[in-house]
Amino acid sequence: MSIQLDENNVNLEGKDVNVINQTITAKVGFGSKLFEVLLWVLFIIPGVIFLFKKIKADNYFQQLQQKIQKNASQIDNYMEQRVVVLKNCAKILDKQAEFEKGVFENIAKYRSGNGDNDDQKRNEVASQIEDLSKSINIAFENYPDLKSHEAFENAMRQNYQLQLEITAARELYNDTINTWNRDIFAWPTKMIVAAKHGYKTRIPFSISSSVKEEARGTFF
Repeated sequence: MSIQLDENNVNLEGKDVNVINQTITAKVGFGSKLFEVLLWVLFIIPGVIFLFKKIKADNYFQQLQQKIQKNASQIDNYMEQRVVVLKNCAKILDKQAEFEKGVFENIAKYRSGNGDNDDQKRNEVASQIEDLSKSINIAFENYPDLKSHEAFENAMRQNYQLQLEITAARELYNDTINTWNRDIFAWPTKMIVAAKHGYKTRIPFSISSSVKEEARGTFF
């Protein structure tokens, strides 16, 4: 198992509450390879049993990948719905306040399943959406006449509800990610299979930095 180190060979894990946007690849050393060889050379039946266990582990990881993708797609769908809602809010606010429209374009381009960096992209997009929602809320407070605008009120309620849905979906997704990150290092069977396929740890879905800052603030 490879450990993330800095330039001074100091372990970087566990020193920050923020999610580390890097992955660790499952690897096995000579001992694991020797273990497999000995099973076949000295103990034929255990070797056959271990082979079937590896096939079972391989199927397990494929199913877990499908579950991760399904959970991720659920988050993506909620985030895209939230973008649509925020766009509607921004249209209402166009004459009242200025917004960074490029943010919407970047969010709209995002789709899941585009490669190894999906987890990081998903976190970046979520952060953009959260910052935009915060900006719209500030504008809402600055323009009291908007409080009587029924369409805007409805859109803000939808925005809030979608955020709750994202939070729930995030918990389910992160639970599956934690299972994946744990099991690819479960020696011997799962770790050997994970190393063979070059599986890496996945980055959990995290809240944005702006939300973290608000959580650290004083409310009373």
